[in-house]
Amino acid sequence: MAKRFVLIAFGVLFTGLGIAGTVMPFIPTTPLLLLAAVCFGKSSSKLHGWLLSTRFYARNIESFVKRREMTMKTKVKLLGTVTFFMGVSMAMMFALSAPRIPQIILAAVWLGHMLYFGFCVKTVRLHEQSS
Repeated sequence: MAKRFVLIAFGVLFTGLGIAGTVMPFIPTTPLLLLAAVCFGKSSSKLHGWLLSTRFYARNIESFVKRREMTMKTKVKLLGTVTFFMGVSMAMMFALSAPRIPQIILAAVWLGHMLYFGFCVKTVRLHEQSS
């Protein structure tokens, strides 16, 4: 029962942050809404259904979830945010003289994001997306 409430709380938090990300480019909308969907999916069918019916979900991640496709704008926003935050993390690791293994892992994760979203997720124009 406690796990359910924790998941609902995280789902609400991720939804709020994801919605804020639609107007603040440094907040990653897509991954936050995906996390919210997972949290709600595991805790509340009512909240999960609500999230799936919102325009934020439809505009930002529905095409990715259903067809593994995104608009170029969504890809650029997602990868720009990932690059920014991973770049800050990498800079902090260098500044603190962190061991090389975590730096290599972080660089590999960043490269994996770039390759996956660049080559495995189809890029579509906004008017090509179907419901």
